[in-house]
Order: sequence, then C-alpha cells, then structure tokens
Amino acid sequence: MTAPGGPQVDSARPGEQGGGAGPAASLAAPGTMLEVRHETVYRYDSPVLLAHHRAHLHPLEDGYQRLVAHTLEIEPAPGFRRDGIDALGNAHTHFSLAQPHSELRVCAASVLQVSPRFDVLQPNAGPAWDALARSLRYVAGATLEPAVEFLAPSPYVPRLPELRVYALPSFPPGCPVAAGALHLMQRLHADFRYDSLSTQVDTPLAHAFAQRRGVCQDFAHLLIGCLRMLGLPARYVSGYLLTQPPDAAQGGAPMLGADASHAWVQVWCPGTPGVPQGTGTAGVPQGTGTAGVPQGTRALRTAGWLSLDPTNNLVPHTGHVRVALGRDYGDVTPLRGVIRGGGRHRLAVAVHTRVVPPPPDPAASVARSLHEP
Repeated sequence: MTAPGGPQVDSARPGEQGGGAGPAASLAAPGTMLEVRHETVYRYDSPVLLAHHRAHLHPLEDGYQRLVAHTLEIEPAPGFRRDGIDALGNAHTHFSLAQPHSELRVCAASVLQVSPRFDVLQPNAGPAWDALARSLRYVAGATLEPAVEFLAPSPYVPRLPELRVYALPSFPPGCPVAAGALHLMQRLHADFRYDSLSTQVDTPLAHAFAQRRGVCQDFAHLLIGCLRMLGLPARYVSGYLLTQPPDAAQGGAPMLGADASHAWVQVWCPGTPGVPQGTGTAGVPQGTGTAGVPQGTRALRTAGWLSLDPTNNLVPHTGHVRVALGRDYGDVTPLRGVIRGGGRHRLAVAVHTRVVPPPPDPAASVARSLHEP
C-alpha cells in the first residue's frame, strides 16, 4: 500500500531553507564541487584561563561525497590537539588551551565533490514499515542489526506518545517505509513553521511539538522521534546546505555569512530501490590523507539509509554536505567545550557554502578560503 501524496525531490517551496531566509538550493549538478567555510568566534568579557573543546567539523567521506581537501584553523593555537574518531565513526578534534585568552576563533574549510545518491529512488517499493519494525524487535539469540542503535530514545529525542499519534496517518498497514517517511516529512513541513527565534538548543522536544514551530534541529528531532515511535531506526545528520540569493539567476553575489549549519534525517529503508544498498560505509580517510586522521578508523554504515530534509521538504541531492551522523544533535555538536573563567561571552557563527570549479591545487584553494574575509 502506498502513502498518498509526496514532496518534491530536491526542491523546496520559495522562501524556505535551513537558515530561515531565502530560497533553498540543493540544486547543484551531479558531481558538483563545493567549498564550505565555517567560522565560529567566541568573545569573552574576561580572560578564559583554561579551555577544553571538541569539534565535529570534518566532513564524512563515501562513494557519494569525496573530500578533496580540509583544514581546521584554531586561534590562539591550542597547546594540545588530537584528531580522532568518535564512538559513532565520525571524525572529531579535541583541543585544549591553557593560556589566557579573550577570544577563540575556529575556522574549518573544506572542498568536496558531491554526487547524487537518490536519483532513482522508488519509494513505493521496498519493505512494509510494520514488517520491518517487527523484524527489529529483540529476540534472544538473534543476530543484532546495527541499525537498532538508532531506534532507542536519546537525550534530545525522548519517547513521546504524541509523536506516534501524529505519525500513524502516514503509515497505514503495509505502507512501504520510504513512502510513509516521505509523506510524514511532507506533513511535518506543512504543519510546522520555521522560526529562528522560537527555540533554543536545549528546548524540550515536547515544547517544539506543542508550539508547532522551531529550527532545523527541531524539525530533524521531530521527524526522528516520530519514526522511532513507530519502531523505525532514524538518525540525525549535521552538515551544510548550499543556498543562493534570490537574484542568483541575475548574477547576484553569494550571501556571505547568511548560511548556517544545517540538520536533516536518515531513515533506515533496507531493500528500497534507489537507496544505496550493499555494504557501503562512510567515514574519514583510511590513510593519513588531507586531514591527518590515523588509519584504522571506524566507518559508519550508509547502506540502506534514506536522507530526508524536513525543514525544506526534500530528499537531499548534491547541495547537502554531510559532516557527522548521530542519535541526535548532542552527538554531533559542531563545537562544544568546558572553560574556566571568561564571564559572559558573545558568539558569532558564519557559514558559507558555494559551488566552485575543480581547483588545480585543492589545498591552496582551502588555504585561500580560510583567510578570505
């Protein structure tokens, strides 16, 4: 049985995008080269005497997203820095500063080649959602399916019975997983309003659901919560969204600083035509590579996972850059830390994503990006 209706694939309604201003444009051509610059600046009223931070700013790599070059610049230079892999397989960086500082600047720049993943998606095929959910229930002695790691509640996505009630109309008995998930995304996009001032990072999910508004983080958490309440694995994706100004077609300048880090969802749809299957994985380079990440990294399984962007009501194409995957926002926060001192602080974040021609020297392109105003 198929779910009624369905969103446009790789398109969004005018005026709606992850940052809340201007049209969405996940519309780059196949194999598009993208450059991303993400700068975070903390300014403190009094010196910070000691700081420990963790960053998730290194994009993932797989057959559909190739990292050409990446740099991470930290000012002041940390006394300790370690690049590694977290428990979920994402690249992350730990760094510490023991010298007094009144400002912290962290700037990540990446060049990537992104290819379409879901161009031949057939959502009305594939397993029925209710059969899939039954197959994932615990049975003593049975083989564990790794996807169930993203079925349990998590700190930002608790179990809320009202989410199951909301989701069920999109999942009649026998409905294919992908068809139901697409229909649910369409409804959520229509029923909830993007409002950049409506929630904070720690706003409870029940509050966002009750007020029917939020930001991309809330849209992602709501869709994840709905799917999990039906027994379907779903995970949080942090990354970037390619956006264009309204006058881009007339040669308008890129919207510098107008972009923001973005969030969307992946739902597990094994056996669905058009969703990469097999043994695909994502992670970081298995050798030293441009980021200097050591060998022996754990890779994230990508086979069977369908990406959905509920903020924009679309299936991501080549304008979405994946940085990290987790149970919710708390697993993949771009930059977090603990400090001693500092008093009150002011935070400024600027993200710029743009299409670029393939650079003859990718490392030089990233270096230029880091120092552009």
